[in-house]
Amino acid sequence: MNTPTKLPLGPLMIDIPGPQLRAADRERLLHPAVGGIILFARNCESAEQVQELCTEIHALRDPQLLIAIDQEGGRVQRLRSGVTRFPPQASLGRMAEGEGLDAARGTAEIWGELLGYELRQLGIDIDFTPCIDLDAGVSSVIGDRALHRDPFLVGELASHLWQGMDRQGLTGVAKHFPGHGNVAADSHHELPEDSRSRSELEEDLRPFRRMVAAGIPAIMPAHVRYSACDSLPAGYSSYWLQRLLRNEMGFTGVIVSDDLSMAGACLAGDIAARVDSALAAGCELLLICNDEDAANRAMQHCSNQKLPNFRLERLQGRPSHLDTMRLVAHRHCIEHLSEKFGNP
Repeated sequence: MNTPTKLPLGPLMIDIPGPQLRAADRERLLHPAVGGIILFARNCESAEQVQELCTEIHALRDPQLLIAIDQEGGRVQRLRSGVTRFPPQASLGRMAEGEGLDAARGTAEIWGELLGYELRQLGIDIDFTPCIDLDAGVSSVIGDRALHRDPFLVGELASHLWQGMDRQGLTGVAKHFPGHGNVAADSHHELPEDSRSRSELEEDLRPFRRMVAAGIPAIMPAHVRYSACDSLPAGYSSYWLQRLLRNEMGFTGVIVSDDLSMAGACLAGDIAARVDSALAAGCELLLICNDEDAANRAMQHCSNQKLPNFRLERLQGRPSHLDTMRLVAHRHCIEHLSEKFGNP
């Protein structure tokens, strides 16, 4: 096997078109501006294939590129073959209502441990979960991805899910700061606007405060404009990312942008302007997905400027272990959750 290329991690997280690396993919992943890759369903044929892909990606560079995935459960689960099929996260909230918060906390930790073990065994470093937006009954793009409508329950369940992930060495990302649950528009297709006051947004912020206190290593801001607080969407806003998240809430982890190719991110201009705006606001890892041309232009743009020192190595996964008896018991627990609470 070739010796990995010594190269610091850059700020861009990009994607590839298929389940195997092409020569062109390897060349792009060796670009100095790249720090990671996100896997989509098109990259995930089976657990065995994903493990081989991750091994090949990790062998390219030193330090290793970060490998991420959206594996929330329910309708957002990119890898489905050879791993546990998790129900929507809302099932944990339903369990808390039906069997009590203590039972749901314990199941949330089991969920996190099982998720963390399975993904780390494949070589995946980061899972963009938990989704801690509140279910206000407004956003169809969030819907049952939300744990519950009550901010206390969301914070409790998400923090325990994250603790289980952390025990297995999987990096979690809380999203979508400061809350995406109260807007009907889908930021994949347009820029949503939430006109509530800062005080009215406090309920949405409570789960994020809980996750910061629990030590979540990364947070993703929403492509949503909270017009009573700032004219810029949260992912471009120093008000939200610096004044509130960093200074007021004391978050010291990594801020990861949502996909800069989404329509909700287009307010800043072309892809170079979006990269500059996200970096200026305080994002350190920038997703550019499903648009190879935009990713290539962003890579070239980053090559032409001096970038700050990033702290992305802290997002790399750690070793995991789950003995056979606990693994079987964990899977039975999630099956029970799915059968009893997986559907409303």
